[in-house]
Amino acid sequence: MTCGFLVLDKPTGLSSHGCVARVRRAYGLKRVGHGGTLDPAVTGVLPIALGPATRLLPYLSGDKTYRGVVQLGVRTASDDLEGEVLERQAPPSLSAAELEAALQPFRGLIQQRPPAVSAVHVNGQRAYKLARAGEVVELQPRPVTIQRLELLGWDPARGQLELEVACSAGTYIRSLARDLGDALGCGGALAQLRRTQALGFELEQSVSLEQLDTVPPPALVNPLQALSHLAQHPLETEALAGWRCGRLQSCDPSWPLETPVVVVGPDGNLAGMARVQACGQLQPRLVLDAAG
Repeated sequence: MTCGFLVLDKPTGLSSHGCVARVRRAYGLKRVGHGGTLDPAVTGVLPIALGPATRLLPYLSGDKTYRGVVQLGVRTASDDLEGEVLERQAPPSLSAAELEAALQPFRGLIQQRPPAVSAVHVNGQRAYKLARAGEVVELQPRPVTIQRLELLGWDPARGQLELEVACSAGTYIRSLARDLGDALGCGGALAQLRRTQALGFELEQSVSLEQLDTVPPPALVNPLQALSHLAQHPLETEALAGWRCGRLQSCDPSWPLETPVVVVGPDGNLAGMARVQACGQLQPRLVLDAAG
């Protein structure tokens, strides 16, 4: 049974859906899904789940890390340089210290308004579809967390700054570029973006799109490696039949309620996922080789 994760280094110009289609063909599988959409212009880490691993995506860490370039002195309809330009002006002359001071309010827990051209749902429709149909989309700010925001470089002649951003799921780097430009009074838009970490996977683990054409295709990341941040419960041989039937399992009584737990079979492979339902009891939530 094919079950695991592929870390793809997504190239520019290809949608996340297009990447999934390429992986389906390479591995001969229909059951393939990605974790965390990347816009076509964005490159970098795109985790892809194959087989039953698609059901494991909610258990992975949602935090992500990006490296991006922000262009000051421009405002666009999409908050990046792909969109219609609404306004241009000369970027201000700034020192690195002044940029650091401008970045400080964006660190930690903040309220962020998603871009009008985004996948956020508005009355049952994607915001980008409404925006492209000419409707004015006013999205509400929502809480996101920026754990790390580092200024990597500043080119005053071009009005461009390079940033590294570690953030929670749901954070838009395009919105960060827009809001930083607004705070500086000159406007800003995202010029370039590369994701270097997502769902616990690093760029160093990634394979290129061209490598999917090799025979055999690249080896997958074992689900147990991807879930190593969670507690594990090893099944004894005598408990395996009960697990496959969905029966409660005894577990470490010190685990808090609702703790997600990785269940490992007697053969050392992933048997499924469970949650602590009561003190010392595991409720199966995902059984990979269910009986019947």
